[in-house]
Amino acid sequence: MKTRRLLLLFILIIATSSAFPQIAPQKYVAWLSNKANNPYSLSNPSEFLSQRALDRRARYNIPLDERDLPVTPQYIEQIAQVGVQVLNASKWLNFVVFQTEDPLLVEQVEQLEFVSKVEKMKRKTHIIRPVNKILFENYYPMSNEINGRSMSLHTKSSNMAYDLNYGEAYTQIHMVKGDELHKMGYQGDEMMIALLDAGFNSVNVNPAFDSLWIQERILGYRDIVQYGNDIFSQNISPHGAYVLSIMGANLPDQMVGTAPHALYYLIRTEDDASEYVIEEYNWVTGAELADSIGADIINSSLGYTTFDDPSQNHTYVDMDGNTAISTRGADIAAIKGMIVVNSAGNSGSSTWHYIGAPADGDSVFSIGAVDRWGYYASFSSTGPTYDGRIKPNVAAMGQGTAVVDVYGNVTYGSGTSFSSPLIAGCMACLWQAHLNNNNMSLMNAVMETASQSHQPDSLLGYGIPDFLAASQTLSVGENELPIHDRFIVYPTIFFDKLMIKNEMRTNEYITVSLLNTQGKLLQQKVFNGYHTYFYLTEQLRELKSGLYILQISYPSGFNAFKLIKQ
Repeated sequence: MKTRRLLLLFILIIATSSAFPQIAPQKYVAWLSNKANNPYSLSNPSEFLSQRALDRRARYNIPLDERDLPVTPQYIEQIAQVGVQVLNASKWLNFVVFQTEDPLLVEQVEQLEFVSKVEKMKRKTHIIRPVNKILFENYYPMSNEINGRSMSLHTKSSNMAYDLNYGEAYTQIHMVKGDELHKMGYQGDEMMIALLDAGFNSVNVNPAFDSLWIQERILGYRDIVQYGNDIFSQNISPHGAYVLSIMGANLPDQMVGTAPHALYYLIRTEDDASEYVIEEYNWVTGAELADSIGADIINSSLGYTTFDDPSQNHTYVDMDGNTAISTRGADIAAIKGMIVVNSAGNSGSSTWHYIGAPADGDSVFSIGAVDRWGYYASFSSTGPTYDGRIKPNVAAMGQGTAVVDVYGNVTYGSGTSFSSPLIAGCMACLWQAHLNNNNMSLMNAVMETASQSHQPDSLLGYGIPDFLAASQTLSVGENELPIHDRFIVYPTIFFDKLMIKNEMRTNEYITVSLLNTQGKLLQQKVFNGYHTYFYLTEQLRELKSGLYILQISYPSGFNAFKLIKQ
């Protein structure tokens, strides 16, 4: 992954435009003070949110709020009438990005009563297609193709793929047990992943993606950097194509991705030619688009730390989860119910070795990198965040990762850009299997069952995921065995100790038995019913990871609990 950059401390432009803090040549952001006179209403959200987006909010009890409302169109029109070119806007953060070479026009925009301030973006100049009224308004209505897709709970793949041949991708998917989800029939069906990236060179003609096109699993695409641009052009970055291949490639015996049956929407937010803060604003706009079309997961193999202009560089203090524009947008995306999977960064061996934005977000699933043997990859950015939180959240194979190049050949690449989509695809399969669970519960289940969840660190976070164990953990809540409130067993995800709280307090003897899923007795102890707490500790550490049954029996009754060994 090419490390991205973010500006938080804006400096003043010299010469004629010195009144405006810099954030890119000829490009500005107008922060708006309100959404008054808005023709859209929260009582009629289908005008600006797809049915999929509304279904997500309903499924997880996410209320609509003012951030869901588009920017007031009248405000956009008035800014355009000043004589500037409107590029894009953010409803979540309520800003409009525009372009002009005339500083007098910038002053006129700032004088508009609904504009609270204007900041200038510092960036290399490139041609941007003017945005007319029709094009901008089309940003919000959703296509019938996406609106028409519904999602049923716990739907499985039409083809139960017990014998998928992953080819060169086997090691990377098997390491995190993503192949076990595939064996159970979960390959990402009806889950939508939005990719925010730098370009998708030749994805439209690459044989690795034939099945995605034939089966209409690529729902659409958009260029936020340059509206109307061909994101599949051979002159554009192939980075997003590599990222997509890790999830969506389907070349049997050569390479199969982690979510070959998922739905995809491709969004270019990154201009690979330079590094300036406008890409942060593009990122937020892209995330809003992902939300509006009903995406479940965002994969962002991007990060922002330092810039082409050193005076705009981030500092570690900015990595507090609340400062960076992209981080603020990413956390809102999570509030709206999506899982935001983001590369931790490739700065582990550099002076700046910390994660970047938006990986520092407290609701962002930040992914570090390991090699094929599961050891920390030295380039992978580290935590913790400035405010002391564990980052990255987890890690996956990002060194020597199998990818498909623009010609359809399997090759290898390194970077957290590649560990991130590996996890994003597996998260789609996991969510397909447990659609009643919200984004945060899925992330927690993956972290709680990862390889070092008992002792997370700043290199790998909670460690390498075990998606089979995570799925079993989530199943505990969905398929409880009969239990009784006379006993409380914790932790339900254990490592080397189990504690049973006895609420019954009886003179009966109580037998506690630990069994595997085949019914084999692994450990048994008898306790005096007068005691409040019972403990199991012997040989628990040596047990294999997976699902176990704890039985508690006594002369007048019997209880059973499902537990997970991490």
